[in-house]
Amino acid sequence: MNLLTIKNFSKSITDKVLFEGADFSINEGEKIGVIGVNGTGKSTLLKIIAGEMETDEGEVIKANRVKIKYLPQNPQFPEGITIYDYVISLNKNEHNQWNVEGEAKNILNILGFTDYELVVDNLSGGQKKRVALAATLLSDCDILILDEPTNHLDSYMSAWLEDYLKKSKAVLVMVTHDRYFLDRVCNGIVEIDDGKIYRYTGGYEKFLEEKTLREEIAIASERKRQSILRVELEWIRRGARARSTKQKAHIQRYEALRDMEGPKEAEKLQMSSLSSRLGNKTIELDKVSKAYSGKALIRDFSYIFLANDRVGIVGENGCGKSTLMKIITGEVQPDKGSVDIGQTVKIGYFSQENEYLPEDMKVIDYIRDTAEFVQTVDGTVSATKMLERFLFNSTLQYQLIKKLSGGEKRRLYLLKILMEAPNVLILDEPTNDLDISTMMILEDYLDSFNGIVISVSHDRYFLNRIANRIFAYEVDECTEEVNIKQYEGNYDDYLEKSGVNPYNINLKKNSQKSREEIVNKNSQALKTEQAETNAKENGKPKSTKIKMSYNEMREFEKIDDEIAELEAKVEYLEEEIGNNARDFVKLNELTKEKDEAEDLLAEKMDRWVYLNDLNERINNQ
Repeated sequence: MNLLTIKNFSKSITDKVLFEGADFSINEGEKIGVIGVNGTGKSTLLKIIAGEMETDEGEVIKANRVKIKYLPQNPQFPEGITIYDYVISLNKNEHNQWNVEGEAKNILNILGFTDYELVVDNLSGGQKKRVALAATLLSDCDILILDEPTNHLDSYMSAWLEDYLKKSKAVLVMVTHDRYFLDRVCNGIVEIDDGKIYRYTGGYEKFLEEKTLREEIAIASERKRQSILRVELEWIRRGARARSTKQKAHIQRYEALRDMEGPKEAEKLQMSSLSSRLGNKTIELDKVSKAYSGKALIRDFSYIFLANDRVGIVGENGCGKSTLMKIITGEVQPDKGSVDIGQTVKIGYFSQENEYLPEDMKVIDYIRDTAEFVQTVDGTVSATKMLERFLFNSTLQYQLIKKLSGGEKRRLYLLKILMEAPNVLILDEPTNDLDISTMMILEDYLDSFNGIVISVSHDRYFLNRIANRIFAYEVDECTEEVNIKQYEGNYDDYLEKSGVNPYNINLKKNSQKSREEIVNKNSQALKTEQAETNAKENGKPKSTKIKMSYNEMREFEKIDDEIAELEAKVEYLEEEIGNNARDFVKLNELTKEKDEAEDLLAEKMDRWVYLNDLNERINNQ
């Protein structure tokens, strides 16, 4: 049953077009993950679904009595309200109020709140988001809309939320950049790209396979278009034997093929590795301790960071991970112990919250304040070019920072830090608010980064990708003291060695495929296909006959009509593909049928060239 449909809609924010002629629908039983580069309109789509924002054009059709609940990216709260009163106030009309009150306390406990009288005004941004999440989850609804629900959740909270959403009967539409979360919870992925919406069945892994296939189909179709263009051009140069109307049709087809735009190469974030020379002495922590309000967060911790260390720091919210980062950067002084930093160390600190961004400054000027040019392994690169590599096109570069989306601001802030060429990168929850494309490029960048990387993150995918050592905040069950314990390997290695497994996953058999594996697999298949095509093209009929056989004469008489029929079929299929561009299953079927028709058309036209040439030779002998 269809619950909500948005037909042929368009939406612009100021002068930026986010959607143009797009379609979207929600059906019973769906759990949809929405992904796309920051600034493409993910949060805008959620607001339109929730009724918080109207489209510029198009129609929103909602089924009768469908209840929608929405968790925004930055929730707003009444002044002076307690967390418990807020959660209850949003659900005061539920039928069984007694159960609602009990469940409210249960969810707040799970999300890290034991004092229900805390005033929301006094909470951090992450704590406020968790309070709003509790209120949204408690609601009885048909469609649950969540914008970045996994931000500010530790591993245990994320594992609980994953289980909660999988069991929920409500339809789910969610924006998250947690790739494992997408794979475990969602049965459908919606991608926003260049103002259009593309749908894929399955979780994140299946999305990678289908998206790669879609891109490769477009590339293969372009190769076939170029091949047909060459044959069409040969046809026009030779002149058709058939009536002039047919010759005119071929000329029109050639011109249409010639003027057709090929597939645009997907814009990708690129960042050549930048770093300063790091000497032998790096960062040395000697018996560092830190406590707040009598609660020890760090106790007698010592560690000497090695060149090219890749350290991931994990633990429950509030255990002191960010405090350790700030001690390393010098923002916070330890109560005991010392931090000794080498003279060549240059720290780049990507904090949870952006540094102050001058809202009335242009994007290009903000980056130029850091460096007009930077030296990369590829040579000298300008600030303008670096911005382009980070998907800030010429229009965005001259936008005021205040017009950027939250994710675009995070991306800009990250670029500024990387352009300072640090040799020690400290990343505090980098996966919050950065889109998946940016995360993939950051991960690739860190592979070649010549320096130390220290990262706090609850994103298992990210830590599996970049970490070779884990610092885990653990509580001693006997003394209840917090200790930082070291584990060699990535996050899955830590889960296996520590016995901690909030996700209840099989660590020995991780089925998650990388995009690179999928691309290689599909590319190999397409290389095989291309080799077959080339073999077919190189095997064009060659003959030394000076007269046609009876069968060739019959074939020559019919071939113009057969070509015309195939051209009409291809034209019809092209129209159908355009009408079903966002239905991947139907698109796949139509594309396959069109490929077969074009292959047959190419064979017929090759055959026509041969027969026409033979006919001319017979007439001229």
